[in-house]
Amino acid sequence: MPPTWVTSLFGPLILVPESACADWPGAPDPYPDGTGDHDRAGEVDEYVDVIDFHDAQVLVLGEEQFRTTYLPAHRTLVRLGAADSDVDLPALVGELLPDAVWTSVVGWAITEPVVLFDSAYGGAELAGEEHLRIDLEPGDYVAEGAWVETRGACLILVRLTPRGANP
Repeated sequence: MPPTWVTSLFGPLILVPESACADWPGAPDPYPDGTGDHDRAGEVDEYVDVIDFHDAQVLVLGEEQFRTTYLPAHRTLVRLGAADSDVDLPALVGELLPDAVWTSVVGWAITEPVVLFDSAYGGAELAGEEHLRIDLEPGDYVAEGAWVETRGACLILVRLTPRGANP
């Protein structure tokens, strides 16, 4: 089954606890005159960071507005800058993870599955927009971001490792 990809209208992409999605306000109207949670997410200038939202933490995928998917076998979000059409992405990611240089590292606490979507959209708009539900075990995670360029691919990897587990 091919992966489900999420793209950004004018992002960034975020991962929000499922029960908090309906409360996510999206970009203010009129944009860019308003301020709020979308603006705080947009201020992230690392590959990955966390912002507080109500009683939850939102993982923000900063830097680039690359289309993104999740590879559960690697517990890794793959943000695709470019890749040859014949690249076996899951196999390539598996090869790249051990040598990736993680430059953004944050702690992230989750209590339920999360939803990946463009922060420009309000939670009420999600049904008609690209999004991806990711069923992670509740707990504390280390989220690490790395830029990787190799034979036919340019990626940002965001690995999600339960705290205390081996990556």
